[in-house]
Amino acid sequence: MNNNTANQKEIEKFSKLSSEWWNPKGKFKPLHKFNPIRQEYLVDQISRNYKIDLTKKLPFQNLKILDVGCGGGLLSEPFARLGAKTTGIDASSTNIEVAKYHASEMGLNIDYRCCKPEDIQNETFDVILCMEIIEHVDNVDFFIESCVKILKKNGLIFFATLNKTIKSYFLAIVGAEYILRWLPIGTHDWHKFLKPQTIINKISKHYLNHENTTGVVFNPFLNQWKLSDDTDVNYIVFFKKN
Repeated sequence: MNNNTANQKEIEKFSKLSSEWWNPKGKFKPLHKFNPIRQEYLVDQISRNYKIDLTKKLPFQNLKILDVGCGGGLLSEPFARLGAKTTGIDASSTNIEVAKYHASEMGLNIDYRCCKPEDIQNETFDVILCMEIIEHVDNVDFFIESCVKILKKNGLIFFATLNKTIKSYFLAIVGAEYILRWLPIGTHDWHKFLKPQTIINKISKHYLNHENTTGVVFNPFLNQWKLSDDTDVNYIVFFKKN
C-alpha cells in the first residue's frame, strides 16, 4: 500500500502556477469566480451544525479548521477573518510561501504548513476542508483515512470535486481547458474524478454520517456559479463524525 497521498507531478504542476494564486484575472480566475459560492455554502453548513450566530463578531472563534490543499490560501483567509483558528496545509512549499506572504500582508494569523494530512500527529480539528484536492491525490482511500483520523468527534469534513461523467469530461476538460482556456491544459485527469456515491461509500467505512450533497453549476449568462441539484459536473459533499 502506498501510504503517501502526494502526487509529485501534481505538486510540480501547481508549484509552477503558485505566483498566480491571488491574481483574479490570472490562471486561477475560475477559482476566484467559484470561491464565493463554495465559501457561502461552507459558512452556512458549519454555522448550522455548530449553532453559530453569524451576526456576532468573529463567530467562528471557537473552531479549529484545517484547509487541506490550501494552495495560496483563498479559503483559509476568509475563515481566519471569521475568527477560526485556521491551519492550511499543502504539499507544495512554493504554494505555502505564497500563502504565508499574502496572509502577512493581510495581517492574518494562519498556521500554514508544507505537509500532508498523514503528517499531522496528536492534533484534531472541528472542520476539515478538502476542496478541489481529492482528484489530485494519490491513494484516495489513504487520503480519506488520514483526514478522518484527525477530525474531532462531531466534526465536519467537506469534499468538493468533479463527478466522473461524460458531461464532466466535455465541460470540465474539453470545454474549460481546451476550448475556453479557463484552466491550463492538463489541470485535471478525468480518470481521477469521483462519483458522489463513490466518496459516500468510502467515507461510510469510517462510520461517518453523510449529511448533504449539492451540485454547483456555472451560469454563463450571469457569469457566476450557483448551488444546484445538478451534480453532473461539480459537487460538494460533507459528513459528520460520530
